[in-house]
Amino acid sequence: MYFLGLDIGSSSVKLAVINGETGERVANATYPPQEMTISAPQSGWAEQSPEAWWDAVRQGCAQMWAEHPEAKDKIGAIGISYQMHGLVAVDAQGEVLRPSIIWCDSRAVATGEKAFDELGKDWCMEHLLNSPGNFTAAKLRWVQENEPDTYAKIDKILLPGDYIAYKLSGECTTTASGLSEGVFWDFAENKASDKLLKHWHIDPSLLARQVPNLGVQGEVNEQAARELGINPGAKIAFRAGDQVANAMSLNVLEPGDVATTAGTSGVVYAVTDKNIADPDQRINTFRHVNKGEAEVHKGLLACINGAGRMNSWLRGVLSTGGEVSYPKLNELGESVAPGSDGLNVYPFGNGAERIMRNKLLSAQMDGLDLNRHSVNHIARATQEGVAYAMNLGFDLIKGLGAETRVVRAGHSNMFLSPIFSSAFVNLTGAPLELYQTDSAEGVARAAAWGCDYYTSREDVFRTLTRKAILEPEAALQSRYQELYGHWRDAVERRLAEAR
Repeated sequence: MYFLGLDIGSSSVKLAVINGETGERVANATYPPQEMTISAPQSGWAEQSPEAWWDAVRQGCAQMWAEHPEAKDKIGAIGISYQMHGLVAVDAQGEVLRPSIIWCDSRAVATGEKAFDELGKDWCMEHLLNSPGNFTAAKLRWVQENEPDTYAKIDKILLPGDYIAYKLSGECTTTASGLSEGVFWDFAENKASDKLLKHWHIDPSLLARQVPNLGVQGEVNEQAARELGINPGAKIAFRAGDQVANAMSLNVLEPGDVATTAGTSGVVYAVTDKNIADPDQRINTFRHVNKGEAEVHKGLLACINGAGRMNSWLRGVLSTGGEVSYPKLNELGESVAPGSDGLNVYPFGNGAERIMRNKLLSAQMDGLDLNRHSVNHIARATQEGVAYAMNLGFDLIKGLGAETRVVRAGHSNMFLSPIFSSAFVNLTGAPLELYQTDSAEGVARAAAWGCDYYTSREDVFRTLTRKAILEPEAALQSRYQELYGHWRDAVERRLAEAR
């Protein structure tokens, strides 16, 4: 029996298949080969077509079955990871009513801030563990206020992963973890928040039926099976937002475990058993994954929208005269000493940043000396700037009292760079375990657990391969802490000046 993992990102859709018996990956694909389009009809907006995500799933499956036809009609279960906080609105026939307002869209910031004041900060911190902020619920309220004709046609609102599950099964469903990431969830009442829905005049029937994150949620119907070239009846057995799913793929399930990733966005995600709320709302709290009736754990999430996006932007700029690869960027930066000779990069140009109190800050460089600095300095400063921003998130999480005992990441994206990995480890001061996995493979394993093909946590992670452990170095740690102090002072000044 084989298990299929789908990772619905904003840049691409990644797919992986594992052999359930051996636990090994047997196929993978990424579609489209170039980054998917993000539409920005206005400044600060970010939208994508949900139908494009489904088409990418179809195309990715076709690629895998062309090389591995033995797996396509033996899929036991499917797991789904997806870009968090997006809003998909469908009518009674399941047709998408408007492009999805995705995670890096900033239009609902003021909507959420107004509700934070009206509902009361103390109530929000106790019940939602968050401000309504710029999350899915606030985006729905924005549609209600600004697109009333569209809002009137909505039968169900879904998160991006819920939409993919709908396309697989024909049923609109969601999860408690998903509702919490949309800031619909009342942690004190352990259910969708009646008070928030009533405050915004949102009919509770717009929320889809709840299913478990980890457990059988539905089955692949005949139509989806034909479109994907797989067997009907395969179970949908895991679904979670990408950072929750990344933590699952790294066996980050217990309080004190920390997962981190540096793809388009950079994230530090720490598991806790406490109801921790950040009164400044720079860190957000969501429900983590639980198996059965286990104690509900939470995840503290620090997100930097502009992390890998900053690095990919630089690569794109430098590629105008010919292709420049990420390894080439690393090579350029390695010729420069830590600190980039006084050049600093602030990677905050990809939408409103939660760790920057939802301010829409631009990406910037400072300290640029045209007589001293070269593209090599810019390459290094970009990666160091992302590492500084992620360390800020790490510091904020620790400041809230969360344990940070074990830090794990996939050996992928920016963690493939020795510059970035060294800066991150020496800034946080925590050993970093790097694993050969990704979310697509991880949610395939989780699906095998969710349908009880694997019956224990040990079964799920028995073939998870650790590539390396990186330890802080005393001299570099001291140097990077000094550099970070100057960088953070400059960031705090910018934040104070931002409106």
